[in-house]
Amino acid sequence: MPKTPQAHEAHILDGHTTNGTLMLVADLLGSLTGYQDEKSGALFHDVHPVRGEEARIENSGSVAFDFHTENVHHPLRPDYLGLLCLRQDHDRIAATRVSSVRDALPLLADDEVAELRKPQFHSLYPTSFTRDTTGPRPSAGPHPVIFGPADRPFMRFNSHNTQGDHPQARAALRSLATALERVCRDLVLAPGDLVVLDNHVVVHGRTAFTPRYDGQDRWLRRFYSLRSAPLWAQRMMRHPRVLPAMTEIRGVV
Repeated sequence: MPKTPQAHEAHILDGHTTNGTLMLVADLLGSLTGYQDEKSGALFHDVHPVRGEEARIENSGSVAFDFHTENVHHPLRPDYLGLLCLRQDHDRIAATRVSSVRDALPLLADDEVAELRKPQFHSLYPTSFTRDTTGPRPSAGPHPVIFGPADRPFMRFNSHNTQGDHPQARAALRSLATALERVCRDLVLAPGDLVVLDNHVVVHGRTAFTPRYDGQDRWLRRFYSLRSAPLWAQRMMRHPRVLPAMTEIRGVV
């Protein structure tokens, strides 16, 4: 392995053997997919700390990153998310935190679940999608946080970016966050470990760690897999596998 990068989009692993491995897994699940607004449509994302961005709530930070659905704002969110560990943090304590809505909902009251099913929530665009823009971050919604059958629910939630329109909605979000914490599982990935998550059922996060910027910091590779992109989206793609920018599709779905 080369040294852990210290800058964005270093392209150190262009052509690396892990590209084929991750593509194989992603295409077995659905189709390897990128987003034009995020990392210029890159299909593989290098997740590592970047000096000066320690406090950013995204993959360049090293502070705790609370539970979130990946790309919560997007109408075509990934169906699956994969994280491959290339290198652990120095202290081997950084954990990928995962929590299932299907474990958490039984801990909530019926009226709280009913609130979460109402289309009364808005989710800000993640900062990884707005790096090159100015002004307030846009938001998506209104949308429900919980949807689908009662016995097989799905979730659309970001503890940092999802906001309720009313006091009851905000209280239900707090209860959901507490329940997700109670049923959370912490995965300390070692080099070679790959975790694959259903992005509509499981939210994930990260514990804090201390980077040293010595070339041996924590380094993961991430991919997204989408079961099927609508035909209209496929025909709008400027690059194979890369979904169009939000400015082109916002409000379509």
